[in-house]
Amino acid sequence: VQLQASGGGLVQAGGSLRLSCAASERLVSINVMGWYRQAPGKQRELVAQITSLSRTNYAASVKGRFTITRDNAKKSVYLQMNSLEPEDTAVYYCNVQARFTHYGSYTDYWGQGTLVTVSS
Repeated sequence: VQLQASGGGLVQAGGSLRLSCAASERLVSINVMGWYRQAPGKQRELVAQITSLSRTNYAASVKGRFTITRDNAKKSVYLQMNSLEPEDTAVYYCNVQARFTHYGSYTDYWGQGTLVTVSS
């Protein structure tokens, strides 16, 4: 398992959750890290991304409510979700572009998904 995600759960609308995702120690070089989500009956969509230089990119629907951060020493990425809405209900997947060596191309890795349910 290259990625291990955690932090999902059930929360009322307006509440907060923090998702965490830790990459395997064997991945020595990590480029972009991000979070995607997939709601029932919908396609997977990008929620937020953060580059190795900590530049961030957010989906319009979460901008101002969600914050993505990373800890390079821990090879981890986090998603702080505030002011949650029922429309945020989905399975959230972490994603990293990483490699096992310090050279060559990056490969996409996906976490197992963690369910976030927001009740109205």
